[in-house]
Amino acid sequence: MNGHGAWGRVGAEGRRFLRGRARTLGALALWSLLESAHTFLGGYAVARALDDGFLAARPATGLGWLAVAGAGALLGGLALRGVFAGLADLVEPLRDGLVRRAVRQALEGAAAEPARAARSGAVSRLTQQTEMARDSFAGLVLVARSFVFTAAGALAGMAALAPVLLWFVLPPLLVGTAGFLVTLRPMARVQRGVLDTDEALAARAGELAAGLRDVVACGGGAEAGSRLESLITDQERLTRRLARWAAVRTTALGVAGRLPVVVLLLAAPWLIGRGLSAGALAAALTYLVQSLLPALDALMGALGATGTRLLVVLDRFCPPRPARGPVPAPRTEPPQPSPGARKPGPGPAVGVPVPAAELRRVRFAYGPHAQPVIDGLDLALREGEHLAVVGPSGIGKSTLAALLAGLLPPDRGTVLLAGAPAGRRPARGPDPRRTLLPQQAYVFTGSVRENLGHLSPGPVPEERLERALSALGVDGLVDRLGGPDAPVDPSRLSQGERQQLALAAAYLSPAPLLLLDEATCHLDPEAEERAERALARRPGTLVVVAHRISSAARADRVLVLDGTRAVHGTHADLPARSPLYRDLVGGWDAQG
Repeated sequence: MNGHGAWGRVGAEGRRFLRGRARTLGALALWSLLESAHTFLGGYAVARALDDGFLAARPATGLGWLAVAGAGALLGGLALRGVFAGLADLVEPLRDGLVRRAVRQALEGAAAEPARAARSGAVSRLTQQTEMARDSFAGLVLVARSFVFTAAGALAGMAALAPVLLWFVLPPLLVGTAGFLVTLRPMARVQRGVLDTDEALAARAGELAAGLRDVVACGGGAEAGSRLESLITDQERLTRRLARWAAVRTTALGVAGRLPVVVLLLAAPWLIGRGLSAGALAAALTYLVQSLLPALDALMGALGATGTRLLVVLDRFCPPRPARGPVPAPRTEPPQPSPGARKPGPGPAVGVPVPAAELRRVRFAYGPHAQPVIDGLDLALREGEHLAVVGPSGIGKSTLAALLAGLLPPDRGTVLLAGAPAGRRPARGPDPRRTLLPQQAYVFTGSVRENLGHLSPGPVPEERLERALSALGVDGLVDRLGGPDAPVDPSRLSQGERQQLALAAAYLSPAPLLLLDEATCHLDPEAEERAERALARRPGTLVVVAHRISSAARADRVLVLDGTRAVHGTHADLPARSPLYRDLVGGWDAQG
């Protein structure tokens, strides 16, 4: 994380938030003034009770001043009650704003990458992180406000009793506070680095878990583990840096929180010898030990832990604004098609239609030293073609779908969608060139209509919605749910019902390339056939990572992945060319 960037973004958002709540801040300040008066009376009354009362043999006067100190304590309790009442008016709007922002970010992320919505951290931001921000902000406001007004009351009391006291108290207090403040940004930067490394470690482990079959199949376990080890090493290095800054912070806390008392005690004989009364010295120690130093310890502890945590959490809700610029237009000059295993020529062929999707000598492995999952693959998908991808489990079918969708960059070669690089996606919103449906269907809490139309750029006309539901055979499910405007509870849907709704959303999507990564695996064969035939009739190109060999029989062309070898052709001619496909078809015939 760029520490300055995070402070700048969060600071700008914070100033804008506070400017809109000037009245609430004013009320908090007024209540805090009473707390300042309580602090002032707590020390000043002690001095007067000693000097004018007990030490002057007037106990009644001393008890009177102690009663004044007690009244000040009651005044402080009243002030604290008012502070808590006003704090809710400041904290709850912050939480509400963060909840709205978390929902908006989750919806935008789900629209951009539906397949990754479940791993987006939206639930954590909506629940744990918003509550963490609210509690941290409330604690920080309470502690900072208390320190400011407590320090004002304590320093004003010392100045009223004997201004010379400030010369012994203020220097160590200011030096220690300055040393503490110096550590804030570096520690926030290091803590964010620790958090980022931890998230990268979790994300990398999740990616490996998702592609574990491919990693094991190609012998890339050692390389995959080495990448995790580098992240663990980075985390260890950052933790050591954090410990060093924590040592500096502890020293600063000692200087600011303990040295003023030591200095005042050492200077006591000199001060008393020059006319300082015993009551004034006792009052100064009271101000330090009971008011100022506890408030300072609380402030430094809050800024060091709560404040840094608040900065990191709020930075999650204030991401850097993406640089806005024109979206590059697709290439108008068509590339040379590469059907089969033919290598691309030196330049595009004029007048040849641009393939809907194209792979040129693509190689991909889960690590520099791992065996490639896909190696030297050439493939061109024609507009309107229906391709089925088959092969044994763990051979790389899902990897191929992710490469076509632009979610994985190839190690070598080129992946094109409509003539443009597949990885070139818009900064916001879904990629309009393709829609990818994974095995785990994405269904969210909302209406049926919202679930069916979330991949479309605008409202779906009623006639088109009904036509899609009828074509896919999903109209019966929608009727059981209560119609298009009925609410959807994903937890009450079976995996097959989720897949039916996701398939209908994909049917309504305008994306010209539709990728189904075993997206019908929870449907029965009849429902799967109906869905695939309907999606094949839909305008555009269809790629199906086949769950059953019957999906291949319905396709225009079949791609067989067999290790790093790839053979493609029609369902009729492939048994003679691919022993693996012949075995797959034979096994399917035997089961049929």
